[in-house]
Amino acid sequence: MKKLKGKKQILLYAISGLGVNMLNLIVGTYLCDALMVEGFSANVENWTYFNKTLVVAGVWSIMILLAKILDGVIDLPFAAWTDNLKTKWGKRRPAILIGLIPMVIAYILFLFPLDKSGESLLNTIYLGVILCIFYSFYTLTMVTYYATFSEIVENDRDRVFLSNCKSVFDVVYFVLGYALIPVLIGSANIRIIAFIFLPLVLTMLIPLFMIKEKSTLDKDMPEQEKVKMVGIVESVKYAAKNKSFMIWMGIYAVMQFGVQMFLSGQNVYLSGVAEFQGWQVTVLNALSFAPVPFTLILYNKIINKKGFRVAFRFTLAMFTLGMCVMTFTNKNWISDGTVRFIIGIIASLICSFAIGSFFSIGYIVPSFLANKEEKETGVSHPAMYFAIQGLVGGVATGISTGLIWVNLKDSGNTYLMGIIVALGCIATLALTLFMPKSLNDVGKVE
Repeated sequence: MKKLKGKKQILLYAISGLGVNMLNLIVGTYLCDALMVEGFSANVENWTYFNKTLVVAGVWSIMILLAKILDGVIDLPFAAWTDNLKTKWGKRRPAILIGLIPMVIAYILFLFPLDKSGESLLNTIYLGVILCIFYSFYTLTMVTYYATFSEIVENDRDRVFLSNCKSVFDVVYFVLGYALIPVLIGSANIRIIAFIFLPLVLTMLIPLFMIKEKSTLDKDMPEQEKVKMVGIVESVKYAAKNKSFMIWMGIYAVMQFGVQMFLSGQNVYLSGVAEFQGWQVTVLNALSFAPVPFTLILYNKIINKKGFRVAFRFTLAMFTLGMCVMTFTNKNWISDGTVRFIIGIIASLICSFAIGSFFSIGYIVPSFLANKEEKETGVSHPAMYFAIQGLVGGVATGISTGLIWVNLKDSGNTYLMGIIVALGCIATLALTLFMPKSLNDVGKVE
């Protein structure tokens, strides 16, 4: 694969996933919540599909969990397939295109429930199946895209730069998702807004033009360019034997449990528990995500001087502190709206120090370990590292946002969200005691 040359090319490549990730954010954060009216204190008619609960809460929470697990399980053969794909167009571009089209179709279908009258088991099953399809092909697209991070740059320094640039653009879609959408919801239904953002998916066409990949057919590949390819079973075995990667998976799972509950529940929490107005939700979300490009500079300086482990612990500590502060925006604890809003501002700014790094971490570690393994063994299967990470993260996310968050919301206990997230971060911080020293070298300047 032809390498990216210069920071401009890396920046352009990093923006590629913005649109696809935006659709994923809308599905997980807005559309799944929109199926239940519980938890919203204002503009219910716009926050939800039809101002009605359309799914059975208990069954829906299980469907979300199953969708995440199925997504992760399917990712393994998908990853092995893209790592070994042999076509005259290469292995990455065809896989991206094959994943992108059904993902967009599933996204559109999710906006049209079968039964509009109210709570329905039919809707629950139908939307659950659509959710499984969406997540599966979303991950095929993104696992393939992320796999190129270990292939399309020249060295670890450029890889960290690419990952951080990707994180900055992640902030863009998060600001769009968490700051702009709450304002739009004041005048438009969430389904209309979901259609407005659909064209952003075209950003994923960028890799199709930038990836300069030769034919991977055996007859077309020079002998010196061939790398050892492995099947799904062997690929999983290689990853499982990587002690650093398996320890990282344990840490990553607990981190995702807390972070994904925060991302999926933030708007409901700010609207229902803190009872902030739409513009206040927008301000707080903007303060959480907009400073991230600047906080990433601080994060990178810590990595350069102290290493990845120290930087990761710092971000976890900041996020824990931010969530603890956020719990005091509860209207039942503090009645003065101005005071609650000031507390929310402080909490959001503290959390911003961690949010950007959480995005970057998920790109850096698997690509670093995959590249290190290829150099040491000659085996190339970077997509499998991202697939296994996706499976582990998907299960953790499904438990936190499905089994726990949906039922918290349904039972009126959304105020517990901040406490649970903080406990998840504390647990992750404790697990970093077992982080291998090899991971501390990621991005460190000697």
